[in-house]
Amino acid sequence: MARPLPRLLILPGLGGSGPEHWQTRWEAREPACARVCQRDWDRPELAEWLATVDAALASSDGPVALVAHSLACSLVAHGARRPGWERVVAALLVAPADVESPVRTPPETRGFAPVPTSALPFPTTVVASGDDPYVDLARAREFARRWGARFVDVGTLGHINAASGLGDWPEGRVLLDELLARVSP
Repeated sequence: MARPLPRLLILPGLGGSGPEHWQTRWEAREPACARVCQRDWDRPELAEWLATVDAALASSDGPVALVAHSLACSLVAHGARRPGWERVVAALLVAPADVESPVRTPPETRGFAPVPTSALPFPTTVVASGDDPYVDLARAREFARRWGARFVDVGTLGHINAASGLGDWPEGRVLLDELLARVSP
């Protein structure tokens, strides 16, 4: 018997993902996709953001794949072993912000530090760019190694967001499909 396709939960980072962001475009195009909406995108509180994801997971039937950007990559690392997260079957973590670096990230993100560095309990792909102002490529590669994730260097795409001019980011969708193929029977 075939395993059901996972529901995609979109997890934007600091500031949310605006209308031109690839996450928003995926959400609009994919029927199995839903955004986890935080109360305050500009003043993130780790406990509150985790509780919001917990609630989204609890209301999901069947398996879930997380599609996280920037600050939300740390959110996934913090939540991975929480009750209810066992329905997560995969995570695509794009442009993980280095919340421990005051040079790379704003003070509003410091509540997500330190970044958990134990292996994640589900297949994961970390995608990073060589000219991302919010994380050094070597640091992103180190996150992937510690999380037990596949690492993909996409070249120079900045923060892999709307400012990167990616549109629907079909290359990212290919990466997600490859990840989901690893969890399908």
